[in-house]
Parts: sequence; structure tokens; C-alpha cells
Amino acid sequence: MDEPLPAALDEIEIRIERDLADESATVAFAEDLAAILRPGDVVALVGDLGAGKSTLARALIRAVADDAALEVPSPTFTLVQAYETARLTVAHFDLYRLADPDELDELGFDEAIAAGAVLVEWPDHAGPRLPDDALIVALAQGARPEARRLTVVGDRARWGLRLERSLAVRAFLAAAGHGAWHRRHLQGDASSRSYERLSLGAAAVVLMNHPPEPEDAAGRARIAARAAARLAEGPRPFLAFAHGLAAAGVRVPAVLAQDLDRGFLLLEDLGSVPCVAGMPPRPIPERYRAAVELLAELHGRALPDRLDDGAGGSHEVLRCDAAVLAAEVTVFLDWGLPHLLGRPAGADERARFAALWAPLFDEVLAAPATWCLRDYHSPNLLWLAHESGTRRVGVLDFQDTIFGPPAYDVVSLAQDARVDVSPELEAELIAAYVAARRASAPDFNEAAFRRAYAILAAQRNTRILGVFARLDARDGKPQYLAHRPRLWAYLDRVLDEPVLRPLKLWYEEAVPRERRAARPPA
Repeated sequence: MDEPLPAALDEIEIRIERDLADESATVAFAEDLAAILRPGDVVALVGDLGAGKSTLARALIRAVADDAALEVPSPTFTLVQAYETARLTVAHFDLYRLADPDELDELGFDEAIAAGAVLVEWPDHAGPRLPDDALIVALAQGARPEARRLTVVGDRARWGLRLERSLAVRAFLAAAGHGAWHRRHLQGDASSRSYERLSLGAAAVVLMNHPPEPEDAAGRARIAARAAARLAEGPRPFLAFAHGLAAAGVRVPAVLAQDLDRGFLLLEDLGSVPCVAGMPPRPIPERYRAAVELLAELHGRALPDRLDDGAGGSHEVLRCDAAVLAAEVTVFLDWGLPHLLGRPAGADERARFAALWAPLFDEVLAAPATWCLRDYHSPNLLWLAHESGTRRVGVLDFQDTIFGPPAYDVVSLAQDARVDVSPELEAELIAAYVAARRASAPDFNEAAFRRAYAILAAQRNTRILGVFARLDARDGKPQYLAHRPRLWAYLDRVLDEPVLRPLKLWYEEAVPRERRAARPPA
């Protein structure tokens, strides 16, 4: 495996030069580039006939499509071939036979850039139509017949950080003994973390890529907001809870390698069998019951408030308090209400909202605390049929764990924000949790738990409504808005509880039902 790409960056341009030993090295670079592609990117492939441009393009497109057998013919005669994948649309242009740059209009060149990423062979034929911030990837014959010389030049503002990060991933993998493994996008989440599945033959592992926040005003603001909500910063909490939850009997991925300073973790691959099925996905009751029984087992344990972080240090398990719960629901005022109504929340609305929640928070925080994983729902739960008992539930995304009310994670599961949980299944899950807790602790207070469940169901759904609005308005992730009707339906289930009726009146006055649409007003 070649050494990591050396990069010389100035304020305007990133320039990379390296020798690619063989075709596998070309494929590896193509996968490194595929990992960072986003809509609006243009990659210009330069080189003589036989230099490897089509090899690089084919590997890149297959990586984006996550299909190693995908047919990727050269568009020499059609001039353009588009690939619509689940992650990104990629248009592959071969302009060798283009007579005039104006012919790009007939090929839909500008539209392709607007809709996805674009690869261009023979980019000089595009003339001035090639965007100034296109990434130039040049391949030339190397010292041996199978070798190539790679030169990459691009606009630093558009490409610098992304390309440097992706190449750092490859260097981390090489140091961990996985430098030749194939990279495939797995998923992102609502944070800055992303995941990849790495494979070599039948073997697979998972990469967590958790970059640090940029040192600018926006980055500092996000760090401050996470601190206020007791959310994890960097990969160290994940590492600590991976060890702590495993010690408590929870099936979590083992950590195989780590670079905490760069924000990389290499994890055991627990597979991809979910706890839901169908389209749209629906909960599989047996698997949700096992998941809620796992919570009951965990909540029945005496859990430590400090963990070995697996890297020579320790991690304090923070505690939920009224300020945390208040900060979470305030996201609805800051982002949800403006998103729905087209105006900021008024001072009176804010004051009444806070006054209604304050005694509810005091009540739920009076109960004995346990570890709250905080996002214990279908995207973070896998089914491991080869395991037994509650270890059949594989748990992901637990780095934000804090000490808090036991009902919080039960709500996360039984009112899953990503799939519809019927009232009947919700009731069954609550009953299964109560039965399991009573079996190990006969003095378990069911009435207090059910009351806390209702309060935290209202609190969690309120928070998520605000978070999904923020993801759309601030982060350009509108896909989360599709879940809003479900969250309002969950709220309706619990707001008729006597303890929540004053809060129900606030919602009815502040957000009339006709304004609870999945899209904000124009």
C-alpha cells in the first residue's frame, strides 16, 4: 500500500502528487474520492488514452452506488451516462467527441451539476463551461507499466478539508492493517459523524468518522449547544461507553482501533439486520420486546458514574438535570415554532412554556436515575439472531449516555421517532418493561413510572420537533421533516394525561393543528 497522499495547501489551492503502484491503488484513491462527493461537485479526469481515467471513474461510481458489479460503460458514444444511487446521482461525461462547448446545453451539463456530482473525461473540450472549482485529477504513466503518477489540483475552499479528511481516513486504515480494504458509505446521522463499511472478501468492519468542529463561530456555537444539552464531544465518550455497556452485558460493537485526536474509530461490524421490516418500516414486535427487556435489565443494575475510556483516561457519566431537559424543549421554541409559524416565539409564549415544564421536570428527576442512552430507537438497534436473550439486540450510537430518568429510553423505543409504533404495541412494551422491573425489584413504582413516561414522551417529542426543524433550516437536511406528523401524533397520545393538560392547552394555542404541516410556511 502506498504512503498517504502528501498535500501542500495554500490559501487558494490544494495540490497532491503521488505514485499509484498499480490498479488497486487507483481504485483505492477513487474510493477515497467517492467518500466525500456531494451535489455540485465536478471532477475533471485528465490523461492520455489508457492512462486509467475510465478505471478511476468506474471504481468511483461503483463505490457511490455500493455495487462492485455495477456495469459502468464508457460514455464515449453517448457522451453522458447518469447513475441514480440512493446516496447521490453521478453523471459521467466523456467529451472526447464534443465539437463545441455550447453542445453541453443539449447534454444537460449544468442540470447534472445542480442535481448531483459530475465526472468529466476530456474536460478541456468543455472550455469555459468547466466550473472554476472543479477538482482536476490527472493520471500519467508511471515508472512501471502498471504504475501511474497522480496529480490532484483543486480549489481549497471547496475541496481542501474534505479531501484531506478522506485521505487521513485511508492513512488511519493503513496503520490499523486495513489499508487495502474497500470503503463504502454506510450512513450519516443528525450529527457531524459519518460511517463507512470496510470490506475485504467476506470480512467487514465499520469506520466511525467523527471530525472535530471547525474553529469558527458556528463550530463554537454547536459545541456550546451540545455542552448545554450534555451531548458528547468527540469520540472519547463513545469509546468509554463501548467498554462500560459491554461490561454491563449489553451487546455493542467492539472497538478494534482508534485515533481519538483525529476522530476515527474502527468498530466491529454487527451486521445490518434491523428491528423493523416492510416499507414503510414497521416495528417487529418480538425484537422491540427484547429491546425493552434489555432496558429493564440495564436499569436494574447498579451502574458506575465514571468509566475507563480505554485510552488511559476516564470519563465521567454526566447527569441529567432540569437545565438539560429545559434546554432540549427550548429547541422547539428556537427552531420548531419559527419553522411552523414563520415568526419567532414571543416572550410571553416562552415564559408560559418554561413555567409549565418546570414542575414536570422536577417530578421526573426525583426518581432514581440510571443510564439513559438517549437515542434508543430503530436506527440504532440491530437484530443478532445468533445471540441469545437480550443480547440479540445490538446497540449503536450511545456516546451521549447520561444518568437520567429510566422512562426516557423506554419512550425513545415505544414512541420511535422514525417508525410508527401503534398504541397497542406501545402499551405492550410498557407492560413488558414494568413486568421485568417488578420481577427483579418488587417495590418498583409502576404508577410513578407511567406518569414519568407521559411527561418524558411529551418532552422528547417536543425536542425532536425542534431538532428536525433545525436540521432543515440550518443544516440543509429536509428529509427529517417527513417524521413530523408522527411526532405530533405521539404528542396527542400523551397530552390528554391529567398531568399534561395545561401543556396541551399551550400547544393548541401556540400551534393550531392546521399549522402542524410537514413543511414550513413560505
